[in-house]
Amino acid sequence: MAGTTVSGIGSGIDTQAIVDSLVAAQKAPKQAQINTQTLKATTTLSSIGKIQAALDAFRGALSNMSDTNSFGGLSLKSSDEKVATVTMGTGAANGSFSLVVSKLAAASKVSTKVYSGGAGSVVNSGTSPTTLSITQNGKKHDLSVPAGATLQKVRDSINSQFGVAGLSANILTDANGSRLVITSTKMGEGSDITLSGDSGIDMGYSVIEKPSDAEYTLDGVAMKSKTNDITDAVSGLNIKLLGTSPKNSAGGDTPTVLSLTTSSTALKSGLKGFIDTYNALLTVINAETKVTKNADGTMTAGALTGDASMRSLLTSIREEMNAVSGNGTLKSLAAFGVTSAQDGGALSLDDKKWDKAASTNAADLTSIFNGKDGLLARLQNVTEPFAKAATGTLAARSKTLSESLTKLKTEQDTLDTRMDALKKSLQDKYNNMDTLVTQLRQQQNSVLSTLNALNKSKDD
Repeated sequence: MAGTTVSGIGSGIDTQAIVDSLVAAQKAPKQAQINTQTLKATTTLSSIGKIQAALDAFRGALSNMSDTNSFGGLSLKSSDEKVATVTMGTGAANGSFSLVVSKLAAASKVSTKVYSGGAGSVVNSGTSPTTLSITQNGKKHDLSVPAGATLQKVRDSINSQFGVAGLSANILTDANGSRLVITSTKMGEGSDITLSGDSGIDMGYSVIEKPSDAEYTLDGVAMKSKTNDITDAVSGLNIKLLGTSPKNSAGGDTPTVLSLTTSSTALKSGLKGFIDTYNALLTVINAETKVTKNADGTMTAGALTGDASMRSLLTSIREEMNAVSGNGTLKSLAAFGVTSAQDGGALSLDDKKWDKAASTNAADLTSIFNGKDGLLARLQNVTEPFAKAATGTLAARSKTLSESLTKLKTEQDTLDTRMDALKKSLQDKYNNMDTLVTQLRQQQNSVLSTLNALNKSKDD
């Protein structure tokens, strides 16, 4: 602390140590209280944050399982992935489809004339800007071409300004020079690109490729698509066209078979993924609520040991995990070989019990997990009150703890200020005492000197 210090020169007493001891004694009770409360709030806030993150990850995994239909139990296969690949969407069901692709969707592509000077050719040799207009689907995109602009500069400007509109530009160079090629990411008939304006770049441009629709048949039904990514032809099936169907020995098209079949292997993979997700959340909760035995035999409680919110969260989750649900013969996870460890509650899968249940009732697992009343949806519902970002139980507790830490910081500042004032007050008092002792000693020395002088003159 800046200010007066006490040396005890006059009195010979270590008054600084006395002041420090008095201030420390006065400060100790309140400081201990602040330290204890700050440590508890900090560790609790940290633990809440870890559980909040783990719960968010758990809920995110549940959503992903629902979105990807992890418990649909369906295995997808394309007999020729050079022609098409398939992924699962919402509402997929068993079935197979014969696909013949006769034409892929294509995008519009145009090329400017050749500039013999290459990419560095100046396309605007004037002193004022010109305009290159690129039109597609009736929408015009005007590009300002500044004086002295090169072909490379025009290419970069198109990509930076109109990339989000689905246009891209590249430069092709050969022995004759360079040309600007403009391509659209939009496919399908009617998406032709045209060039116009007063830049001169549009003069003599040529069409490299006209846009076209994809043409294919599904089970003999002729269809078209503006893109090669087909999401609405078959419910729950996303088809990506990659090539045209090969010809057979008779000159006809060889169909590609797209199949969706129930797979116990896929269901087991989904179940193991769920178990891993659940155990990850449980590991974090257990770590923050457990009681640890120390080497000396004493016990150390976790930051959230005995916490009512944690008990409520775990109880809510476990009740849903143990509930009977689904519309099949087997209605519980235990029936499929899912067991819970006595120590900690981690889940595991008994492979033998799974194999026996899955051999006859694999589809029952789908009804346990899926649907608005399935386990995935129920777990989302019971954890939502805890996980809401602003108003959930964990968020509210984090806010309260943060406010407590702010209040404790204020109390600490107030205590420090009060102790600084007390220290200065005591220093001033002891300095005054030391000054008085110094004066008294000076007076004593003066009196003794006078007496000694008188005695000396009498002896003489």
